[in-house]
Amino acid sequence: MKRTFILTCLAVALQLTCFGQLRIPHVLSDNMVLQRNANANIWGWGYASTEVAIIASWLSDTVKTKVDAGGRWLAQVPTTQAGGPYELEILSAGSKITLHNILLGDVWLCSGQSNMEWGGNQQLQEILDELPHAKDSQIRLLQVSRTAADYPQDDITNSWQALSAESLKPFSGIGYFIAKRLRAELDVPIGIINASWGGTPAEVWTPAYIIENDPELRRLGAMQGDAPYRPKDAGVLWNSMIRPLTPFVLSGFYWYQGESNVGTWVGYDKLMRAMVTSWRMAWNAELPFYFVQIAPFAYGNELPLAALLREQQEMTAKTLPRTGMVVVSDLVDNIKDIHPKQKLEVANRLAAIALNEYYGVGKDKDYRSPLYKGHRTQGKSITISFEYLENGLQVKGDHITDLYIAGKDRVFHEAKALIKGNELIVSSPEVNDPVAVRFGFTETAMPNLFNKNGLPVAPFRTDDWSF
Repeated sequence: MKRTFILTCLAVALQLTCFGQLRIPHVLSDNMVLQRNANANIWGWGYASTEVAIIASWLSDTVKTKVDAGGRWLAQVPTTQAGGPYELEILSAGSKITLHNILLGDVWLCSGQSNMEWGGNQQLQEILDELPHAKDSQIRLLQVSRTAADYPQDDITNSWQALSAESLKPFSGIGYFIAKRLRAELDVPIGIINASWGGTPAEVWTPAYIIENDPELRRLGAMQGDAPYRPKDAGVLWNSMIRPLTPFVLSGFYWYQGESNVGTWVGYDKLMRAMVTSWRMAWNAELPFYFVQIAPFAYGNELPLAALLREQQEMTAKTLPRTGMVVVSDLVDNIKDIHPKQKLEVANRLAAIALNEYYGVGKDKDYRSPLYKGHRTQGKSITISFEYLENGLQVKGDHITDLYIAGKDRVFHEAKALIKGNELIVSSPEVNDPVAVRFGFTETAMPNLFNKNGLPVAPFRTDDWSF
């Protein structure tokens, strides 16, 4: 009996020892990029009330903190200008963790569904062509594994990888090409985190309490059907793939999602505003959020639901601070394939917004697609004005396609247009008293109106009629 009691005590002591040992999350690993010129959070777990000392090879001073009563600790470690490689030592209660090959640079998080996720594993040719040349030691990748959780998690199972053909192949094509463009323009190390899952609605990336406490978002979220290839419950990917990253200091976010919310388009702007705000609150910073408007695709809906979702996305871009939207209506080679193959150009357009607005190093004024701003009726024509347009419009073809005009009868007729500076004058001989214009406002439209920089004009409508 006495021997059994002693063995039990030893087993409990061993368990407590293992539980209290110095640990850090997987996002803090060899090969990571820490945000330059910032206070980087370094955190983990250890024995309650013990001291933790952090020695960074780019600093002359040691940073110290204490493990709290719950066994957690966090310290802010100042980072300097871009550079490396460096080492980081963490010491506490006789234990030491050493992290190697660390760079100081900029870190961006990419998320969304399959168009953000796709890369070499999906035989994306642009990435397959890159594999033999994937040798830039200043680009680091963190691929977050697909996993869902009903409750908030503290850790992921993945660690940072130096760029190589092996690490790039399963990674986001868009994420990699963003990193490559930023590296070329900024000449600083770039870290990209990819936390994406094909087919997922935005609700799964949003904390569950936000969806559950809003009747409209809860009702729309409940409309998501079951599917064997992805989760649908609110918050389950926020819990497991985003929340564990939130102490890690970032530059900002990139997002490509929306296809799985076409059927619930009516609440998409509200959902995105809630999701982006929750992410910013979790990081305690109004980080930039740049995203892709969904591409043309033959959804087969009776009403143009995809066009209505694009309209919601544009609303978010216009009204939520520090956001930016790229339009990809010209980058589709097959409207029956929901995965357009041109990811390099999508990434360049996303990177261009960051270069101009976050970094302030861009040179081209028209780095965003023109968005509908307003209109005025003049006799038999309607004049359209645009935001994000300074150097004028151009048509790639003989006439503007997917452009329609209607009178009070709400019957739309194919229209012609005259470009006058930064405005578009729209008319039709069949409409004497025009009241509304629609441009590219279908699920599959690929119009041919661009700014002088070659970026497509975003689809729009001047009316708010129900179809």
